[in-house]
Amino acid sequence: MSYKSNRMLVLVGCIFGLAVWIASPFSELYFQIGDTSVDWEVEVRQGLDLQGGLQVLLEADVPSDEQISRDAMTATRAIVEQRVNGLGVAEPIVQSQGDRRISVELPGIDNPEDAIELLKETGLLEFVDMKTSPLPPGTIVRTDANTGYEANVDNLASFVADDDQIDSDELIFKTIMTGADLRSATVGRDQMTAAYQINFNLNDEGSAVFADHTANNVGSYMAIVLDGKVLSSPVIRDAITSGSGVISGDFSAETANKLAVQLRYGSLPIPLSVVNSRTIGPTLGQDSVRLSMLAGAIGFATVAVFMLMYYRLFGLVAVLALTMYSAITFALFKIIPVTLTLPGIAGFVLSVGVAVDANILIFERIKEELREGRQIEFAIDAGFRRAWPSIRDSNISTIITCTILFWFGSTFGASIVKGFALTLVIGVCVSMFTAIVATRTFIYVLSKRIDLSKRKSWIGV
Repeated sequence: MSYKSNRMLVLVGCIFGLAVWIASPFSELYFQIGDTSVDWEVEVRQGLDLQGGLQVLLEADVPSDEQISRDAMTATRAIVEQRVNGLGVAEPIVQSQGDRRISVELPGIDNPEDAIELLKETGLLEFVDMKTSPLPPGTIVRTDANTGYEANVDNLASFVADDDQIDSDELIFKTIMTGADLRSATVGRDQMTAAYQINFNLNDEGSAVFADHTANNVGSYMAIVLDGKVLSSPVIRDAITSGSGVISGDFSAETANKLAVQLRYGSLPIPLSVVNSRTIGPTLGQDSVRLSMLAGAIGFATVAVFMLMYYRLFGLVAVLALTMYSAITFALFKIIPVTLTLPGIAGFVLSVGVAVDANILIFERIKEELREGRQIEFAIDAGFRRAWPSIRDSNISTIITCTILFWFGSTFGASIVKGFALTLVIGVCVSMFTAIVATRTFIYVLSKRIDLSKRKSWIGV
């Protein structure tokens, strides 16, 4: 038993040391072996209320009695998210809120007015001539339709060979037609290979333009561009003169459906209006961080003093386990990573009480066994064994509640509830490890070095 306790103490010590290093501001790892280099650094991800930024609530600008399909709102949210990512904002949050609203959080944004205008604009879907050189998805391009300048790309391959800068301001591609000519787009399967493909139909004007272009450019590539970003670059295999055609490629069911949704709604998404917007200054965020840290320190110190006064030596073990709990939890926040907000910090502070609660159950069980005259080793085993069902059931009920809160926050765009639930459930899971593994190891090691049966007053008996 002693050998096993010592091995567990080494393991717990290693986990504690690693967690402290990751949780510290100096958690950076860099080394190089031959041609392989590792540059690893983790930072705390701060939410809007801590870092400052812009929060915007958008609503479908259509009559309240008009029904809006789920696909239409999903596509609108995807387009808004794509535009937000184009702003270069670190860790933006775009969530659907009910059936008609979209919540957007932009931490650290510098130009809130420009960001709001960008979110409200209608999307522009284009079919762009790529000649013989396709562009990968995600490439930013400029076209004659979205710039107003005349196209100047005749041979992309030669330009790439010379400059290798596809998104240069010098490049203006030719738009064949816009999404206004697209009538429908659905996901289908190839009859021969069963591969996923996009079936689309055009209106009369689009059919004429498309027929002329595809007949004269068989073998060339045509990019599908949404808001200046390439979605796909399929090759023109045959002339499409019927007004309907197929976009084939290496699609999965998910990617094919996503592209079909973007095609259906990219040109004319649901118009959006701003219900309200709120700008949070960085000073307010810094004050929130400072006050939150102060509240956490006061809460930790209060719990530590209580445990030391009431449980004495066991209280010291609990404080050590609580310190380990705090380090591991904060390290997980950085590794996962979890976006910390004020409600998230509140969940973390609340989980400190949950972590201590498990230790209290264990210590009281051990004290009861000692009062009945049991030997110290038997009392420790019985205390952990009999306290475990209560710890397990209470923590499982908390996890279930957190799961419901997280689902609610994800479904209805309540990021405050979501952050609280996530930090709390991580804390509960870590608390079970520190209470059952770390605390047990510390107590076993102490019992081997101190005869607690003769010093029961040291543990509050």
